[in-house]
Amino acid sequence: MASATRSFARAGAAFKSTPFRSATRTALSAPRQAFRQQSRRGYASEGPAKSSFPLSIGVAALAVAGGAGYYFISQGNGSLLSGSAKETAGLFTPTFDDYQKVYNEIAERLEEKDDYDDGSYGPVLVRLAWHCSGTFDKETGTGGSNGATMRFAPEGDHGANAGLVAARDFLAPVKAKHPWISYSDLWILAGICAIQEMQGPVIPFRPGRQDKDAAACTPDGRLPDASQGNKHLRAIFGRMGFNDQEIVALSGAHALGRCHTDRSGFEGPWTFSPTVVTNDYYKLLLNEKWNWKKWNGPKQYEDKTTKSLMMLPTDMALVSDKSFRSFVEKYANDESLFMKDFANVITKLFELGVPFAETTEQAPMKFKPTA
Repeated sequence: MASATRSFARAGAAFKSTPFRSATRTALSAPRQAFRQQSRRGYASEGPAKSSFPLSIGVAALAVAGGAGYYFISQGNGSLLSGSAKETAGLFTPTFDDYQKVYNEIAERLEEKDDYDDGSYGPVLVRLAWHCSGTFDKETGTGGSNGATMRFAPEGDHGANAGLVAARDFLAPVKAKHPWISYSDLWILAGICAIQEMQGPVIPFRPGRQDKDAAACTPDGRLPDASQGNKHLRAIFGRMGFNDQEIVALSGAHALGRCHTDRSGFEGPWTFSPTVVTNDYYKLLLNEKWNWKKWNGPKQYEDKTTKSLMMLPTDMALVSDKSFRSFVEKYANDESLFMKDFANVITKLFELGVPFAETTEQAPMKFKPTA
């Protein structure tokens, strides 16, 4: 059933990017809604549970309750520690299977929770992983996914991070169940899981990120400003070490999700299939006619045909700039190439600034999608 849904989703998404869409948009409105429902793979309606049980209290309680559950004798003092206490005490060495369990737990929650945009938390999990990584500065070595400093007010309140509390709350029960994993690794693993479960490429994962305190928060302004153009894109991404091809490949993440007036000020999705990883973003940039949207919000574009899609000034910079456009054309014409390049560059983004142990010769983990 999953494979049939995947084939239908890709066929539907490809059809909506053809020149015939204008003449048939009225007749397609019902199938389009059906496609969105199919691409979400049937979620339940329960919202994300927010933990009201502080982790520190839970650890203390587990340490006291020595006789309840499994335990081991720690070396040196013979004290009894429960299994969960062992994990939080740093005496637990996770294996691939442990990380796969975390992946599966996130995937299961993606299946169950449909009370978010277009019926999926997948896109906002990708955005969380992207934004916690996109603060890296290669000159100072600060920022990046190592630290998960968005947990704290200085960084969590940055305008570019508005709305990401939904993703962090979604992952809170997973963190509570697997306290051994750092927030930093969890957020990246969640982004990888979301990409793969939304029919994207397999993304390799290397653990080893360590959480930091509020003192490590990055200054505001390190993430892209959607109202800007090509010079801004090269400045922001160049600070992280990305070239033109990588900038365009990373921008393909805009195939997912949508903007909100109460967050960025912008409104609407980029594609007709915002919960499926495709190359439609590039196709629409080239094949659709885009006009300035007439409204009271910030400057953004809307498609002439349906007026239901949007593009940001930074998106349109990818087709007005000759170098950027050459890669947009390549990815619009070759989805396999896009998937390959996207997997490579998103892996690079997720690992910026992470001090992986040099003595660890561990091959990157690749998780099997559940869909």
